[in-house]
Amino acid sequence: MRVTAASFLLSAGRHDQFPRTAWPEIAFAGRSNVGKSSMINRLLGRRNLARTSNTPGRTRTINFYQVNEQCLFVDLPGYGYAKVSRSVQESWWALVESYLTERAQLRGVIHIEDARHPPTPQDRELQAFLAAVGVPSLVVLTKADKVARGQRTAVRAAAATALILPSPEAVLFFSAETGEGLPELWRAIGERLRAPARRLTPPGPTAGRERARPDSR
Repeated sequence: MRVTAASFLLSAGRHDQFPRTAWPEIAFAGRSNVGKSSMINRLLGRRNLARTSNTPGRTRTINFYQVNEQCLFVDLPGYGYAKVSRSVQESWWALVESYLTERAQLRGVIHIEDARHPPTPQDRELQAFLAAVGVPSLVVLTKADKVARGQRTAVRAAAATALILPSPEAVLFFSAETGEGLPELWRAIGERLRAPARRLTPPGPTAGRERARPDSR
């Protein structure tokens, strides 16, 4: 996709604040400070459109960005910041869970991992939750410029194994710093945007209750 226009649309802190649009949506999820904002900015060719909070645990909203009047990019609150209270984590996860399970416009989730570190239990829980509710996902290992080429095969295989993916080829490398992986990521996003709307699958009675506990970007 050639991006000719990109702008911030709105922040939603409640389900009833989600935008009333019919455009397909691609969501970005990952741990706090994993590089979601940097990835979105690189994809859209904008330096500071998506901004990272200077205070971990501060972001409590889902942020929507309009792209070319064709689709929305959706920045989900990050997870895994231990200093945020359990009650706040749970309230934020309830918001994210409602988005993932009830948003018919959602075509897929870019699940961002730091290529320098193995997936955490929260990462594995989020991936399992996405599979359980039928949300297509793509695992992207960001900050790839920090990983030596000779280590890439092992890093990709370890991520695929930990997240129970069909093969290492299901994992992409990406660097917001160098642009590595940008064409491949855009190609994958384009495929998801052209896909038909998914059939909504309600979660089971305990799905998501002990999941990734989003807290900050």
